[in-house]
Amino acid sequence: MIGLGTLLNLAAILIGSALGVLIGHRLPERTNRVVTDALGLAVLVLGGLNLASLADAAFVDAVGAAGTFLVVIGALLIGSIVGSIAGIEHRLERFGGWLQSRFTPRSVAQAGAVDETAGTGTVDAPLAPSAREKFINGFVDASLVFAIGPLAILGAFQDGTGQGIDQLALKATLDGFASIAFAASLGWGVAASAIPVGIWQGLLTVLAFFLGSVMSGAAIAALTATGGVLLLGVGLRLLNIRQVAVGDMLPALVVAPLLAIGVQALASL
Repeated sequence: MIGLGTLLNLAAILIGSALGVLIGHRLPERTNRVVTDALGLAVLVLGGLNLASLADAAFVDAVGAAGTFLVVIGALLIGSIVGSIAGIEHRLERFGGWLQSRFTPRSVAQAGAVDETAGTGTVDAPLAPSAREKFINGFVDASLVFAIGPLAILGAFQDGTGQGIDQLALKATLDGFASIAFAASLGWGVAASAIPVGIWQGLLTVLAFFLGSVMSGAAIAALTATGGVLLLGVGLRLLNIRQVAVGDMLPALVVAPLLAIGVQALASL
């Protein structure tokens, strides 16, 4: 069944998020912060591992040893300009805020309002800003972590071309455990990340179904290395070092393989 891998991935995120929220409510704030720091460090390591694709043999043969880094830099610059003009990061945050206001139970909102008004008798005030920011951060950061990376792209292509769901099954396992840790500190916003992940991987699966596997080894390596840089940015966000606008850089994931293919075509002339 085409698309089964993505459905499995979404189920893992939702189940993991539910378990994480249950666990997180029983953990002190300090523990939640340490868990988030650990995830930030793990994402930095994952990003560094993806950067190893800069030395991929097919990538080097296609664009040259120095060209691999230039392709990634070019993709990041072009992608960042396009993404910032389009306001992708802001749109993600607005969507996360809308989800938070749409799906948060009214009883929870009222309880938060009572805490904020401290005896004023007002129960219709919105949730405390910290609760809203926590939901949005969980949604945006988890969406970026789960959607960026070679398994999301390659797994969707494998599924769409009828080669099985092995890679997406592995990704679902990893995302499931990661969502437990994320949700323990960031709450239900992590579960909402299943929406953009489902849309992204679903589109890739449909594209692969109709067009077949069209990405060369060099293009895949370019995409993987660029994704590694973006994951480093996500790690910095999780560690509260700097709120890198990784969402605005997402178009780089499209630009990178196109640049690699273009440079490879020019070199072959």
